[in-house]
Amino acid sequence: DILVDGQLCDCDVVVNCQVGDPVPLQVKLTNWSKHSVGPFALTVMPYQDYQNGVHNYDLQDAITFVGSNTFYIDSVKPTKDAVYFGALLFLYTGDFYLNIKFHEDNCSRELPLSWLCLPSVHIRATEPAA
Repeated sequence: DILVDGQLCDCDVVVNCQVGDPVPLQVKLTNWSKHSVGPFALTVMPYQDYQNGVHNYDLQDAITFVGSNTFYIDSVKPTKDAVYFGALLFLYTGDFYLNIKFHEDNCSRELPLSWLCLPSVHIRATEPAA
């Protein structure tokens, strides 16, 4: 589950926020398997989509994280959750997206490391109301 500013997000939702206000971000990983899973690294990467196949990830002047954009999860037991709490601060107006990935970080496996990518979250940063 992904919550941005308290709103549950999916690929069809656009979350509106104001420039200069911290926007709370919560990502919850639930283990529905019968075995513990992990370790994982959760990474949140903001980008802008230019609608021509180009994604701009060079946004250090437009977005900043309150806290880290990477969260390490040791292990998640069956039917339990691991939750990441953070916040984003948008410095400019525009349409932004969050690319959220879970990277399996278990070196004892014989299979290659894998990524679980969640659908991108769409956030529209607007000017504060006067």
